[in-house]
Amino acid sequence: MANVTVTLQDGSSKEFEQGLTLLQVAKNLNQKLGKTALLAVVDGVNKDLTDTLDHDAKVEFVTPDTKEGLHAIRHTASHVMAQAIQHLFPDVKFAIGPAIDNGFYYDLDSEHVFTPEDLQAIEKEMHKIVKANIPLVRSELPRADALKKFAAEEEKYKVELINDLPEDAIISTYSQGDFTDLCAGPHCPSTGRVKAFKLMSIAGAYWRGSEKNKMLQRIYGTAFASKEELDAYLHMMEEAAKRDHRKLGKELGIFMLSDYGPGFPFFLPNGMILRNQLIEYWREVHKRYGYTEIKTPMILNRQLWETSGHWDHYKENMYFTKIDDEDYAIKPMNCPGGMLVYASQPHSYRELPIRCGELGLVHRHELSGALHGLFRVRCFTQDDAHIFMMPSQIKDVIQETIRLFDEVYATFGLKYHAELSTRPEDSMGSAETWETTTNDLKEAMDDFGLKYVINEGDGAFYGPKIDFHLQDSIGRTWQCGTIQLDMLLPEKFDLTYTGEDGQKHRPVMVHRVVYGSIERFIGILIENYAGNFPAWLAPQQVTVMSITDKFNGYAKQVYDELFNQGIRVKLDDRNEKIGYKIREAQVKKVPYMLVVGEKEVANNEVAVRSHKDGDLGAMKLADFIAKLQKEIKDKA
Repeated sequence: MANVTVTLQDGSSKEFEQGLTLLQVAKNLNQKLGKTALLAVVDGVNKDLTDTLDHDAKVEFVTPDTKEGLHAIRHTASHVMAQAIQHLFPDVKFAIGPAIDNGFYYDLDSEHVFTPEDLQAIEKEMHKIVKANIPLVRSELPRADALKKFAAEEEKYKVELINDLPEDAIISTYSQGDFTDLCAGPHCPSTGRVKAFKLMSIAGAYWRGSEKNKMLQRIYGTAFASKEELDAYLHMMEEAAKRDHRKLGKELGIFMLSDYGPGFPFFLPNGMILRNQLIEYWREVHKRYGYTEIKTPMILNRQLWETSGHWDHYKENMYFTKIDDEDYAIKPMNCPGGMLVYASQPHSYRELPIRCGELGLVHRHELSGALHGLFRVRCFTQDDAHIFMMPSQIKDVIQETIRLFDEVYATFGLKYHAELSTRPEDSMGSAETWETTTNDLKEAMDDFGLKYVINEGDGAFYGPKIDFHLQDSIGRTWQCGTIQLDMLLPEKFDLTYTGEDGQKHRPVMVHRVVYGSIERFIGILIENYAGNFPAWLAPQQVTVMSITDKFNGYAKQVYDELFNQGIRVKLDDRNEKIGYKIREAQVKKVPYMLVVGEKEVANNEVAVRSHKDGDLGAMKLADFIAKLQKEIKDKA
């Protein structure tokens, strides 16, 4: 039999007998690889290990410690769960069961209403299936045969999916013992590769996401390559539940939501203090970096949105109104208004770069099912800025913007990683313009030393962008900041500057946000700090409390001094036990509590308790104020 040449990821090559399975090739290379490999990538295409190799190819084996490997484990886990459900609830009809970012799910049509107790039983059956180490076997059928098979089994959802495929389609299925599922694959070679999993929750889901279709039951689960990774994830989820910004936001008086305006948050007094501190810091940083602040209208004429391209590319996310029988739109972005500000007067190359910042309230239509606290809302404040520059200034401006982002995120103790998002399918402009702008961003990041990954096809419709993903204190990531390079809007709005040669030239523009959305950033901070804000951000920085009514006069003197120093302080002089007062301040997550009693009055001191560090002992009031003011100034 002829041989085939396999080129491996490291560039080395080896010959194998033609017709071997990819699993046999893996075992031939390394016995450990044969035991751990889950899939193979052959000439860039994911393949099952049971597939045979009949031609020279570049082969890369996928192991559990990779993103593709984890996806394979989770995809296979969804089939294991479905098989377990079929054993326990044989009347269930199966819809779809994909792997997703944090695990997997399966949509089910059943008269039986699933309960948390059912999940325990399903998990137990799943463990039996995993222990049996059943091979997953791929089969291919002509479309007519696949329809006949699933119709005979009364799997109407599978039949509907097959009917959507072309007449000449070859349909693939995967079988593991007594369970067969319609699936494109690929999968782990056997159920035994699903080593650590947990069923998480039950929810409702319309078939194919349409409210016109039947509501199905969706069971969510997660799976990892090891028990240790699963345990770490479950611990993170427990922490996340404790930190839920919707719960803490209500308890701490930060924000509220109302059925009178779904997706339109109300900020309460404590929330406004927090919000204003973030805005004050934003203004301070941007002033240092040479930005001026502007404000543009919230409602603008249809013609503007047609010029910008939003009318054609973003209309489904916008709100509209009529004024004097003309069409207007409520702005979903601040950019077009920024274009008009620049175009309102002539500019010289000597002025560039021009940096204009705006804290602009924007409105975007979101489906009601997608709304989530402050994370997904219908109106939010973008801390937008538009920088207009000469092409020769691109690299310096991008690097300067990265430095600003780095400073802001470090202030909040947030680490980040960057992604470069490239040209999407619905983009505007030529391929040459996109290539130029994308390469400009790459060069700026490379020279700066910023590590990044490529996120293909996820750029804005008018230009490529750098997205900043923040990591919070329990390891979750959040996409916040973005830097978008744009050569198209300056052209659409005919923006110019007079060059050194006296001629008109087209500026290049950067769109950028550092918080992203102030509302969403507040939600992230609530969860990152679990409501325990650092003193400079905390809505209430100090509570002064008297041990008994006898010391209320001294407590009021302490309160007055703190208040006059600009510290956010409250006086608790209620006739309650001091332990009760302390516990209440702890629950409210006040950074400092000052307790005063006979000893403190006698020595002209305050007993200091920190929410974070507990009892700090007695201090002179002036010393405490100096300590707190330094914390606030340093944004510690």
